[in-house]
Amino acid sequence: MTRIGLPVPPGFTITTEACRAYLADGDVPSTLDAEIAEHLAALEASMGRTFGDAADPLLVSVRSGAKFSMPGMMDTVLNVGLSDTSVAGLAAQSGSERFAFDSYRRLIQMFGKTVLGVPGDPFEDAIHEAKTVKGVTDDVDLDAADLRALVEAFKKIVAEHTGAAFPQEPAEQLRLAVRAVFQSWQGERAVLYRRTERIPDDLGTAVNIVAMVFGNLGADSGTGVAFTRDPATGASGVYGDYLPNAQGEDVVAGIRNTVAIAELERLDKESYDELMRSARILEDHYRDLCDIEFTIERGRLWLLQTRVGKRTAAAAFTIASSLVDDGLIDIDTATRRVTGAQLAQLMFPTFGDVTDVPRVATGVPASPGAAVGAAVFDAHRAAARAATGAPVILVRKETNPDDLPGMIAAKGVLTARGGKTSHAAVVARGMGKTCVCGADALQVNADHAIVGDVTIHEGDIISVDGSTGAVYLGEVPVRPSPVVEFFETGEVPEGDPLIAAVARIMGHADQTRRLGVRANADTGEDAARARRFGAAGIGLCRTEHMFLGERRVLVERLVLAGGDAEREPILGQLLDLQRADFGDILRAMDGLPVTIRLLDPPLHEFLPSLEDLAVEVALAQARGESDEHRAGLLAAVRRIHEQNPMLGLRGVRLGLVLPGLYEMQVRAIAEAAAALRAEGLDPRPEIMVPLVGDVRELAVIRERAEAVLAEVGGPAPIGTMIEVPRAALTAGSIAEKADFFSFGTNDLTQLTWGFSRDDVEGAFFGRYLELGVFPVSPFETLDATGVGELVRVAVERGRATRPGLHLGVCGEHGGDPESVRFLHAVGLDYVSCSPFRVPVARLAAGQAVIEERQSGEHIDSR
Repeated sequence: MTRIGLPVPPGFTITTEACRAYLADGDVPSTLDAEIAEHLAALEASMGRTFGDAADPLLVSVRSGAKFSMPGMMDTVLNVGLSDTSVAGLAAQSGSERFAFDSYRRLIQMFGKTVLGVPGDPFEDAIHEAKTVKGVTDDVDLDAADLRALVEAFKKIVAEHTGAAFPQEPAEQLRLAVRAVFQSWQGERAVLYRRTERIPDDLGTAVNIVAMVFGNLGADSGTGVAFTRDPATGASGVYGDYLPNAQGEDVVAGIRNTVAIAELERLDKESYDELMRSARILEDHYRDLCDIEFTIERGRLWLLQTRVGKRTAAAAFTIASSLVDDGLIDIDTATRRVTGAQLAQLMFPTFGDVTDVPRVATGVPASPGAAVGAAVFDAHRAAARAATGAPVILVRKETNPDDLPGMIAAKGVLTARGGKTSHAAVVARGMGKTCVCGADALQVNADHAIVGDVTIHEGDIISVDGSTGAVYLGEVPVRPSPVVEFFETGEVPEGDPLIAAVARIMGHADQTRRLGVRANADTGEDAARARRFGAAGIGLCRTEHMFLGERRVLVERLVLAGGDAEREPILGQLLDLQRADFGDILRAMDGLPVTIRLLDPPLHEFLPSLEDLAVEVALAQARGESDEHRAGLLAAVRRIHEQNPMLGLRGVRLGLVLPGLYEMQVRAIAEAAAALRAEGLDPRPEIMVPLVGDVRELAVIRERAEAVLAEVGGPAPIGTMIEVPRAALTAGSIAEKADFFSFGTNDLTQLTWGFSRDDVEGAFFGRYLELGVFPVSPFETLDATGVGELVRVAVERGRATRPGLHLGVCGEHGGDPESVRFLHAVGLDYVSCSPFRVPVARLAAGQAVIEERQSGEHIDSR
């Protein structure tokens, strides 16, 4: 900002290199204090004041400056340099004793909490007591004498908690403050935030030391936060909050409700005009929504900080498209500016009819969305309740960084104080959480809230609308997302900037991407919806899903059949059912490929429980009853019982040992396709053999399948899933018998890591994430260095044998944007995911090409 001529207080920056040294060695570089003193002297010369001088003190702020915005997670200390002696000089210099002692109490409070580790509650309690004694509700109503007494109370709090007096030497304050900001990089809330936002832990933070300017000098001063566009909707115009006679932390803390930026025009037209000019310069410079922190000191505007602003999912799409129209960015950049997570958020439902649910409060609509859950008034209790699977709404007077665990766990956040730039609003927008702030009718207490004559107890269901600011007591019904309606119909409502932006960006992603996007679907209905969502076929049809419920008994009887005579009629029944199943899916996907995986049932899912059967037989025997069927069934289940069904008789192994099973399925596929072709349709089935670990397994099944296809008529490609590490390593030989590979990355992850997803996610994944062993669950984002390397090897070896080998992925990683980028880079032809994630995969596939193009690289293993 300084370089482009904007009004910024003088200062200097300590780079992240010093922070990384501090984190590695436990102390700052040996030369740092001398360097700080040198630059501080230059700052003193430019300001004409001496740091901490008794008569005319220069004060500084010590702020973090991380590469990525981490709102509220890092520490800041203001008014550094004030002491018992210099506070009198500040009073004389400013002409306001009240201002001087207000600044001093702020320093002691911030320094005590941030640097010395004093709990925040004693300070807040002291402020509350001072206002109660005075009979006022706002800090600004305390006079100089009240604040002088508060300073003494704060110094006692520091001494009681630390065993030492508040440091009076300005250089010592600065030295400790710098180290505290470095240390805050490793604070619990910062670590948790980085993990949530996937920010690398090794970046470190810079420290900005800047001459203080004061917004708490009276009515002609103030502080605020402005956005160059609405961060909630993306609408053009400058939005934000202003708080007269205040310092910066008052706005983000939400201790007083702010006024809109537009009100500043009435209060101080000259500063307002200068802010509007600066906002336009900054947006043109950064070519994006900017978040600007500013202070007005006695009618003079100062810009303290700017960063690319956090925004809601709707605003992200709207702003990206609008910036293209304004000529600031191109459509490639706009497409990269949005994320798959934002698109997914836009696809969630919104509130429908609210006529039968009482509205109890209205606040500031800070982050859109519809959130319903139990009201919880403490962040830790919210996290604990959410861990049981119950949806919660975190309700607070105002949030602070210590509330982060509860905010992450909650479906939505509701506060009684604060505006669109409060801590709650900024953090919630960044996480995609619904948020309503500044519902000042709410009196929030430790375990309940009161609004009018209504009491909201902890556990009561409330609904919050982040688009309107409405708060309802009870559960409000939800309605489909308008973005989902667009994907369903393809229609863009006139005058709807959000849907127009989504259509524009998705259209460009589709024109740009190389990867095809298919869907995982097991019914005709799911297939039809996937097609409406833009799927170019079915990448995985799980036939075992067709045998749950009432049909399960047929698989049970087939597995337990004693010979061909028992097996044939069961296979006949299954053939009729499967022919109809496949016909529905192929009809829905007419003209598009449908990859049908032959039966892969972990047997425990289709057989009676061994324990239950044993108990039933034992009880019958105890009663003297004879149940030959149950006894025979128990013997058969014992014979094929598996300790670890994931590694047992399933997939191709089942097809090889159960005569006629896979042949029946291939016949059903072929007959369903033949019937549709007779109607003039264009069915395109592909037959996939699961869990192959050796080419000889595939060769046997392929020979049998080809015999059936030849008999029925109508060929179909035959391929395999690569989900066993050995299959990846021997992909060159397997490709001799496979027309295509589809990577089953869920099982490949389990077998590569050596754990069962169902067993371990609740057992130790949470601890692994806390310890940083996993930056993210390997079932959420593909483990590129391990599992991904097996994929890469299989691609290279498979295509070395068969250059035209068609390659896809059908694990849910196919809908994860980061995984999609990796799969694009290794040269796959398509990804497949659940229907709801198809648009996300389409977007990610387009972004992968744009990123590759902009980096000047082109990777294609084919």
